[in-house]
Amino acid sequence: MAETKRTRRSPEEMAAARAEKEAALNQKIEQFETAIRELEEKKEASAAGFDAKIAVIHAKIEKVQKQKEALLAPKKPAAKKAKKPGRKPAKKRRTQTVKIQEMVKQARKSGMKLEEIAEKLGIEIEE
Repeated sequence: MAETKRTRRSPEEMAAARAEKEAALNQKIEQFETAIRELEEKKEASAAGFDAKIAVIHAKIEKVQKQKEALLAPKKPAAKKAKKPGRKPAKKRRTQTVKIQEMVKQARKSGMKLEEIAEKLGIEIEE
């Protein structure tokens, strides 16, 4: 077998080779850093988009909270409506029992005693 000796490189050649490799690696690092900057820009843009969507949802939540508070708050008495001119007020409906009780009250106020009222009505009171 024929022996071939490896040729030795000079220190300048080795330094040049190292410089080429270093330049190639620096170029790759720059490409990666550029890719990172682009991704961060996309991230900021999408984050801004999501922030806008979140703000819209927060506004909806506040609106629903106000509706909830209005629902749970005690109701204020409504202001009375002004009566229309020329309209008679509605009469209260009374049962027959209420009417009889009112008649007895009026008779007692006029000074009649219970026995007198019963006598006029033709009723006998048992004691």
